[in-house]
Amino acid sequence: MRNLIRFFIRFHFFFLFLILEFISIYLISQNNSYQSASLMNSANRLSGNFYAALANGKEYLNLKEENERLAKENATLHQRMKEAYAIIPLQTIKVKDTLFRQEYSFATGKVINNTTNKRSNYFTLNIGKNQGVTEGMGVFCNMGVVGVVKNVSANFSSCWSFLHKDIMFNCKLKRDGTYGPLKWEGDDYRFAYMYDVPTHARILTNDSVVTSSLSGLFPEGIPVGTIEEYKRRAGESTYTLKIKLSTDFKKLNHVYVLNSILKAERDSLENESQKEIK
Repeated sequence: MRNLIRFFIRFHFFFLFLILEFISIYLISQNNSYQSASLMNSANRLSGNFYAALANGKEYLNLKEENERLAKENATLHQRMKEAYAIIPLQTIKVKDTLFRQEYSFATGKVINNTTNKRSNYFTLNIGKNQGVTEGMGVFCNMGVVGVVKNVSANFSSCWSFLHKDIMFNCKLKRDGTYGPLKWEGDDYRFAYMYDVPTHARILTNDSVVTSSLSGLFPEGIPVGTIEEYKRRAGESTYTLKIKLSTDFKKLNHVYVLNSILKAERDSLENESQKEIK
């Protein structure tokens, strides 16, 4: 306390000067409008700068909490965006008609994985048992034939692509109905070969080839491709046709999975017939 008193006594002239200075400024501001306005503006500017600096300091100190709040808000917004949702595949579509007997039912799916550069290619769909998919169903798209379902889980299906060494099915020439087995030979993904086409068939380059009812996998008339060229190999009495496939297997997206409603009955009958022949 003594030191404080000594400090004031030692600098009492300086403190007296400051007091008189403030009194003078006050009197000037009270009795002169111009000085009063200038003083007020200066005070407001100083206080404004002070409060701005104070607010910036608080904002900087609260950056962590603010970042967490923004992160939560962004997460909520992302959850509401359409990219956060997977389209629920349509359930099996069935059509009832009193004049026609339905042979096939259809389900829609999306290709989420696909290969084209292997000898045995496959693709994966975003639908499975929960959407009515079972092993052995045929798969096609708006371009044409795609493949067949091989393995199924609750919500996914692994399918053999038509670009697979073990797939072969019957198709036919659209113009005259001549049929024969179609198989991919493992080279160019754009082409396959149709075998055992009789020489009396009316064959023209660019003629359409479609699925046949003999395939058992697909309805009749689904596009397969067009005739690129044809020839009779040495020692054979039939033509072999090179088919340019209508399906671009590098651009698979949305597909249809079809269920042959009568396939089990047909297979059972054919198996019984085979047993009787043996």
